[in-house]
Amino acid sequence: MATEPAQARRPARGAGRERPPTRAGTASGRAAARLTDPAVGIWIAALGVTLLGWIVVTARGGDFLTQPNVTGILQSCVALGLVALGQTLVILTGSLDLSVAYLVSLGTLVAAQTMAGQDGNILTAIIAVLALSAAVGLANGLIVTGLGVHAFVATLGTALILRGWIEDHYTGPAGSVPATFRRLGYDRIGPVPVSVFLLAAVALALWFVCRRTRFGHHLYATGGDAHAARLSGVRTRRTVVIAHVLCSLCAGAAALFLAARFGAGSPWAGTEARYDLESIAAVVLGGTILAGGRGGIAGTLGGVVVLAVLDSVFDQLSVDPFVKNVLRGVVLIAAVALHARSRRPSRRTA
Repeated sequence: MATEPAQARRPARGAGRERPPTRAGTASGRAAARLTDPAVGIWIAALGVTLLGWIVVTARGGDFLTQPNVTGILQSCVALGLVALGQTLVILTGSLDLSVAYLVSLGTLVAAQTMAGQDGNILTAIIAVLALSAAVGLANGLIVTGLGVHAFVATLGTALILRGWIEDHYTGPAGSVPATFRRLGYDRIGPVPVSVFLLAAVALALWFVCRRTRFGHHLYATGGDAHAARLSGVRTRRTVVIAHVLCSLCAGAAALFLAARFGAGSPWAGTEARYDLESIAAVVLGGTILAGGRGGIAGTLGGVVVLAVLDSVFDQLSVDPFVKNVLRGVVLIAAVALHARSRRPSRRTA
C-alpha cells in the first residue's frame, strides 16, 4: 500500500497558525469601532443636522449660520445641557429623575429672592440654591434606595411636591437678580456666550468622574448589573444616592443660569421648557440606554446640540408647535432605533 510522502504529510510552514493582525488592520479596526461609538455617531448627526438646516433655511430665504443665531443656539444648549448632564449620571445607574423641571423653577425663585437685587447676596443665593438642590437629590436617592420605590414614581412624587409648593407660594415672577450676576446669562467672548464655559467645565468634570474615578466605574457597574456589582463589593445604594445628588446639583446650576437670563425667578422656567423629558431625550439621543450601564457625557452633549439646532431650524421656518413636536419625536425614535439596530449581533450564514 502506497504511503504518502513525508513531505506531503508535513503541513506547510505557517499553516494552521493565526497571523497576528497587522498595524493597518488594527488601526482600521479601531477606526471602525470609533465610528460605531454612539457618541461619535451623535456628533456626526449634529453636524449633518446643522448642514441640512443651513441648506433648508437658506433655500427659504433665511440666514442660519449668522452670529446672533449661533449665539442663540449655544445659549439654548446651556440650561438643557446642564440638566441633561446630571440626568446622564442617574440613567447610567439605571435610575431616573423626573423632578428636575420643577427643581429648576424653584431654584430660579430661590436665587432671585435671595439676591434681592444686591451684589452682596450673590454668594448666599448660590449656596442656597445648591443646598436646596442637594437636599432634593438626597431625598430622591434615599426614597429610591431606602424605601425601594421605583425611580419613576419616586421622582414624580417629588416633582408633584415641588409643584404644589410653587403653585401655593407663587403666582408669577419673583425676586430680582443684580446686573453683575446677569452677566452670566448675557456676556460673551466673540460669538461664544460665557455660560458655555460653565457648561464645558461641568461636562469636563463629570466626564473625568465617569471615566477616571472609582465612583465612575461604580456608576457603570451598578447600571450594568446591580447584583453582580454588589457581589464585587460595590456599594450600589450609595452610588445611586450620590448620582441623584449630582443630578440635582446640575439642575441647580441650570436654575442659576436661567435666573441670570430672566433677571428674576420664574415659576415656569423649568416646566415650560420641559427639562424633565427634554433632558431624557438628549441623554437617549446620545446613546445612553435607559436600562443603565452604557453611555456617557460626550454623547449627551451631542444630543443637546442636535435638539438645540432642530429648535433653531424650526423657529426659522416658523414650524407649527404641533408639527415641531411630531418631528422631534420622529427624530428621537429613529435615533434610538438606529442605535439599537447597530448593537444587534450580525447573523452569519454557514
